[in-house]
Amino acid sequence: MALVLHEFAEHVATLTLNLPAKLNPIALDLQHELRQALARVREDRNVRALVLTGAGKAFCVGADLSAMRPPEAGETLGDQTAKWMQSVSNPLIEELRALPVPVVCAVNGAAAGAGVGLALAGDVTLAAKSAYFYLSFLPKLGIVPDLGCTWFLPRLVGPARAMGMSLLDERLPAERAAQWGLIWACMEDDLLLLEAQQLAQRLARLPAHAVIEARRAFEASERHTLPEQLHYESERQRELLNRPAFSEGVAAFLQKRAPEFPGRQS
Repeated sequence: MALVLHEFAEHVATLTLNLPAKLNPIALDLQHELRQALARVREDRNVRALVLTGAGKAFCVGADLSAMRPPEAGETLGDQTAKWMQSVSNPLIEELRALPVPVVCAVNGAAAGAGVGLALAGDVTLAAKSAYFYLSFLPKLGIVPDLGCTWFLPRLVGPARAMGMSLLDERLPAERAAQWGLIWACMEDDLLLLEAQQLAQRLARLPAHAVIEARRAFEASERHTLPEQLHYESERQRELLNRPAFSEGVAAFLQKRAPEFPGRQS
């Protein structure tokens, strides 16, 4: 059985985590298959947007503690886990963030533990009303949030709410997550995938480089002063105004039509 289902239609790829009986834990085998699927998306220039979701009642509930393997001889459990994270899990999040196409995460149910990091690694995150976000790491296990949770959360909801989510052992319902700005929107369960697909199709019509430029600009703003960021913006405009996408956008505006941007070149 495929642990990650892969569909493609209208320039949108949909990847579905497919361990519904176990609520889609982020097992090593699933991580390997997901990385392979992301590589296919990265290499296929016909793909212009990606939807990532889960099968069944959950998006991803994080590590499968019942399936943890005993460490190899000479290693502690911590050694083994850190090795797997640095060789498999961390590259998975980095590869998802580096995809040359917009990523829509459709959180169809529980996003718990490392599943929260996976859900927040997309460019736009939607959630069903029945979904929730839950960080069990510290209150239940005495370990820190991982898979990027400690990077995404304070940037999205601020340090106070990030700390509260990490310590208070409470589920954050999807509607409140939307109110807090953790996700883009919350909607009825039966509309989630349709909304995610329609949103991905809109994103697929963007200039091919748009998502990369947006990611880089907002990440740069985290380390820049305002004058430095203003300079960054002007330097990007120096290059981007000379690209065909800008010329097409101006022409479409003057002709009162929708722009038609070329597809991916890489």
